[in-house]
Amino acid sequence: MTSITFDPEAIRALAAVLNETGLTEIEIAEKDSRVRVVRAPATVAASAVAAVAAPKAVPVAVAAAPVDEASHPGAVTSPMVGVAYLSAEPNAAPFVSVGQLVAAGQTLLLIEAMKTFNQIKAPKAGTLARILVSSGSPVEYGEPLMILE
Repeated sequence: MTSITFDPEAIRALAAVLNETGLTEIEIAEKDSRVRVVRAPATVAASAVAAVAAPKAVPVAVAAAPVDEASHPGAVTSPMVGVAYLSAEPNAAPFVSVGQLVAAGQTLLLIEAMKTFNQIKAPKAGTLARILVSSGSPVEYGEPLMILE
């Protein structure tokens, strides 16, 4: 079995690209090796796999998983798959901003699904601690969108 060499910084950079773009998977192949980075909702998994001719055990390197934002008690998660929008129109002010006090039932953002804009409302009153998505980015069911404290 051959040893696989990989650059942890390159894998971290690919994981950052996934988070920035909202993609769920990136794969780079060169000669007899490839690196594939996959992001599931709220987790990031990275693997480096060598292309082999015969079926053998494939060594896998897994990057450290980031903090699971979905398990935070104040996490506002996506109820559907779609595209998140932080404001009603492209040049309009966002519905909420970090540090702002929000009331229960206040609109936090919109998710467009099948050409329908769905309001995502605050499940409870609190202070908006973090916004985890950017406007125009795709979101998946159960993905954490914002954190209320």
